[in-house]
Amino acid sequence: MSDYKLYCFAQSGNAYRGALMLNLIGAKWEPIWVDFFAGLVQRKPEYREGVNEMGEVPVLVDGDKKLTQSAVILTYLARKSGKFLPKGEDEELEALRWIVFDNQKVNGFLGPYRFLRTLAKPPGDPAVLAFLKGRIDGNLAIVNKRLEKAPFLLGDRPTIADISMCAYLYYPAEEYGFDIAKEHPAIGAWLKRIEALPGWAHPYDIMPGYPLGTQGYRNKKV
Repeated sequence: MSDYKLYCFAQSGNAYRGALMLNLIGAKWEPIWVDFFAGLVQRKPEYREGVNEMGEVPVLVDGDKKLTQSAVILTYLARKSGKFLPKGEDEELEALRWIVFDNQKVNGFLGPYRFLRTLAKPPGDPAVLAFLKGRIDGNLAIVNKRLEKAPFLLGDRPTIADISMCAYLYYPAEEYGFDIAKEHPAIGAWLKRIEALPGWAHPYDIMPGYPLGTQGYRNKKV
């Protein structure tokens, strides 16, 4: 029996944060597919009233507890498991600083850019994409510079700041039109270190919804 349930879909980097964390801490969990694109499940009253009033994923269910927003989910799981937890006030604040930067400036731009370029029908305005790409390049350069100094964002060991930051960075380069790992070598090396952690899995292998519009997974039939 699963200890947790996670409302998610394969294309969501935000949901991937929760799914990856559950895998990395060795939790027993069950993904619940949200048909975000075709079914528009998140817009229906029953979802907003019974699952998440914000109409979003991820949603983590732990018994009677229901949590939304990936930063909250990561913090909760880190505290409950004792894994990937920042130690002491200084580390907690530093992790929060990078999680906020990530949500606003890194994945906060990468997510909309990838959606408008690859998933939206029709694709987004080229001028909007160009603006987002410029911001993405500058913000990834900040992360790359940080990772030139240490193996992980807070130092020698991974924390929830790393699990948050990597959320959209494992999606295929063709979905972005550029290769993040090649253009930012320190980020590329850091992604390899995260991949080496026991329990790591690609978002298309760990969450349902691949191929797009199905409940499938990249490397198995469902």
